[in-house]
Amino acid sequence: MLSLIRTTNTNRDFIKLVVQLDTDLAQRDGEDHGFYDQFNGIEGLNHTIVAYQNKKPIGCGALKQFDGDTVEIKRMYTVPKARGKGLATSILQALEVWAKELGYTHCILETGKKQPEALALYRKSSYHIIPNYGQYSGIENSICFQKCINN
Repeated sequence: MLSLIRTTNTNRDFIKLVVQLDTDLAQRDGEDHGFYDQFNGIEGLNHTIVAYQNKKPIGCGALKQFDGDTVEIKRMYTVPKARGKGLATSILQALEVWAKELGYTHCILETGKKQPEALALYRKSSYHIIPNYGQYSGIENSICFQKCINN
């Protein structure tokens, strides 16, 4: 049975999943990982979701305030054995619902060109490419997306 639990950055399962995510990203990003890693700390992520299948943590995601109207989607991850089954879509949709409940009207996020699964997920979920924002401006490997959630 699948369950999505709202929690915070102090959740032990969230922390363990983020360690797995960072390991995966280090392999994909190669030499660029140090640059991205500096922006991927979990402090300040007070709105996180952990997905459980039969009480085992299998995926996660988080929200981080970007500005008054916009929240940034962070730390999206699904364990390899659970991929391809719609879990990431469920986590993303749950994060969007939570963001809307918190009063945000837009979600933004950054992902890398070396993450084709993530690119497909965001396109399928009605996110559109925007100019790279903030620390990702001018970074060729980064692709930034946005979605209006106030409908």
